[in-house]
Amino acid sequence: MAMFVIDGVPTPSVGTDVTEVRNPSTGEVVGTVPKGTKEDAKRAIDSAEQAFKIWSRTAPAARGEVLYKAARLIEQHTDELATMLTKEQGKPIREAKMEINRFRHTILYYAGLGKNLRSVQIPIADGRFGMVLKRPIGVCAAIVPWNFPVSLLGNKLAPGLLAGNSMVVKPASTTPLTDTRVVELINEAGLPKGTLNVVAGPGSTVGQEMMENAKIHKVGFTGATDTGKMVMRTAADTLKHVTLELGGSDPMIICDDADIDEAVSAASVGRFFNCGQACLAVKRLYAFEKVADEVIAKLTEKVKRLTVGDGFDEKARIGPLHTDSQRQEVEDQVADAVKRGGRVVAGGKRPEGKQYEKGNFLLPTLVTDVPDDAKLAQDECFGPALPIFRVKDIEEAVARANNSIYGLGSSIFTSDLYKAHYAAENLEAGYTWVNSAQIIFDEMPFGGWKQSGLGQEHGLEALDHYTMAKSVVISPRVLK
Repeated sequence: MAMFVIDGVPTPSVGTDVTEVRNPSTGEVVGTVPKGTKEDAKRAIDSAEQAFKIWSRTAPAARGEVLYKAARLIEQHTDELATMLTKEQGKPIREAKMEINRFRHTILYYAGLGKNLRSVQIPIADGRFGMVLKRPIGVCAAIVPWNFPVSLLGNKLAPGLLAGNSMVVKPASTTPLTDTRVVELINEAGLPKGTLNVVAGPGSTVGQEMMENAKIHKVGFTGATDTGKMVMRTAADTLKHVTLELGGSDPMIICDDADIDEAVSAASVGRFFNCGQACLAVKRLYAFEKVADEVIAKLTEKVKRLTVGDGFDEKARIGPLHTDSQRQEVEDQVADAVKRGGRVVAGGKRPEGKQYEKGNFLLPTLVTDVPDDAKLAQDECFGPALPIFRVKDIEEAVARANNSIYGLGSSIFTSDLYKAHYAAENLEAGYTWVNSAQIIFDEMPFGGWKQSGLGQEHGLEALDHYTMAKSVVISPRVLK
């Protein structure tokens, strides 16, 4: 049985309950972890508070060196971590390795910034000058979801640790194994004991303690919008800093002058990568009327060739949904769209065969003629189903794309500079890709608009959310 990491060492829970971790492809138990309690969370937080006194005073360049060592350890254990991730999350092993490498890249990016962090000096009248110092916030909580448990953990750990904070991680209850192992490896890289801790357990106990405990000064959360609102409300009682990366219903626009093959390929990957269980997945497709039939035909052909299967099947391009309830929610959204006049042109059902009986499998699904008020259009669809809409021009496409409470990502395919610029200026989202696959870059800030989040991850901007600015005024005339 896996254990927690508190004060730099494997630590059992004070309680006796355990959580079974199951493979979404087969239903088999692949590991167990203690079911964390409030007392476990308090122990981790207290340990982090003590470690902060040491880590916050460590030079940024030295912090960067520890992150470099951590990245090398992660690289050496890529196969082990990817195998563990596929077992507990379900994604194809190829995608699991991509996620581990994504995590490593994020760690390396922030490690490289360690020698480049600077304070600012500002001339002031009468010979005085000012300095703006960036100081770490303190103990930070990282609450991560099950869909990309490792890479989304990296978005919080890398800037948080480089800035000098100590941290406590709460992984999702269904995917705690890989995150716990990652924390062990990062500790091996040379962190002071207690700088990075992990406690798995329910949000109602472990998560609640992190949000209520006054020793936690910052919460970085990725998950559903409704849960994010609850995190924000609870954190307000102690005025915690929060970064929230929440749900999305990302639109893609395919114009009549686009490279249709390239656009269709991006739509397929963007919708069905990780079985569609991604905040930044393409969740609504708007095709210009002149090319809509061609887009639908080519996308349908491509989707029908996608192989659904166990994550360890080399032929599989789509694994199972993470839970049966998640699969049922997607099925309900598709059924609602059909009830309202939508037409399924691909998928729309569970695959048949003995190899699929114990897993949470669902065929990749395309639905046309979906009304804008259908659940598939308005709610976040966290699974392999894509509604396709016809529009007459860029203005209609953008207006309908913005008809959502979400504003996470967006994309457009066009060869017309006006259309590209119009979309970039007017799409209400924190990220817009133009003629590009939906790939996040560590060098650029990422954060949602509207009900898709608060604050930013990635880029230099992420460091701003893990530091406090302090102004200092110095008058040389009184210095001896």
